[in-house]
Order: sequence, then structure tokens, then C-alpha cells
Amino acid sequence: MSKKIYKYQLDTTDIQRIEMQQGAEILCVQTQNEIPCIWALVEPNATVTKRTFEIFGTGHNVPENANRSYVGTYQLNNGQLVFHCFELHGLTE
Repeated sequence: MSKKIYKYQLDTTDIQRIEMQQGAEILCVQTQNEIPCIWALVEPNATVTKRTFEIFGTGHNVPENANRSYVGTYQLNNGQLVFHCFELHGLTE
């Protein structure tokens, strides 16, 4: 079966959970019309699961006590605000 690329909107907030297909491969984080988004390669019929993301502004503290991986960076207000997105791993509902 063919995969598709889906877009998921992000909030510029400390932590959030986003529903996406299990096994989704995150391709990038960018803004579209000043809205931060994650684009991911997905199997459309896969089970939907929740994944947890954190957003940190440049210069903000990033705690070391979590299992996280870098996803991407995006800018708002013509580059005046720069944010960095990480995925938290190992969290259960």
C-alpha cells in the first residue's frame, strides 16, 4: 500500500500530544502561514497513536531528565522568535 505525507499543526507551548499514525516518519518541522507544522510520512491505515512533543525557545532551559530526540526548528514573526521541537519518548497514556 502507498504511504502519504500528512501535516500536523503544532502549538507553540511547552508540551503537547499529537495524534498520528503509528510508525509515522517525521520529515520536517516548518511554518506554513505562521503556523508551525510537522510533516510526516505515514501509512494511512495504520492505528492512530499519541506522540508527545516539547517546544523550547532559543535560550530557554532544556531539562536533562527526559528521553527526547530533536525533530526540528521553526521561526515565527519573520525570524524574531525561534523555537526547537523535540519528541519525548517512553511516555504512556
